[in-house]
Amino acid sequence: MSVDLRSSIKSEVTVSMKSGNKFRTITLRLIVSAIQSEEINIKSELKDIECLQILEKMIKQRKDSINQFEAAGRTELADKEKLEIQIIQEFMPEQMSEEEVSELVLKTISDLKAESMKDMGKVMAKMKELSAGKADAGIISQAVKKALS
Repeated sequence: MSVDLRSSIKSEVTVSMKSGNKFRTITLRLIVSAIQSEEINIKSELKDIECLQILEKMIKQRKDSINQFEAAGRTELADKEKLEIQIIQEFMPEQMSEEEVSELVLKTISDLKAESMKDMGKVMAKMKELSAGKADAGIISQAVKKALS
């Protein structure tokens, strides 16, 4: 985990503790815990891209939970998950618009000389590297499918 990201999250934990915001403190500690857990698993410090992937995964998990809670009529739990997403997104880079994603997909396809859906994996791997937390994988996948078909 980069020193900048780690120090900013830890300082946010301290600020939220001092302000008495228990929910924010708990959510920030979840972020720190998820990153530290992954670092223990791989036995080394994570790079920024890897940290962003963990944050993306946390957001995706919460979006899935929101869908399930809303389907079950548990709006209070869905609202809690939405608040957690907002806190996690504070540490994510600014998201690319769909137009920016489409432009980047077309450029990547051109650079890789991809021609058909057989090349989708290659294009997706490169896009994941280029967009690193700046775009939702679902949006990228749709743009790649559209461009290759």
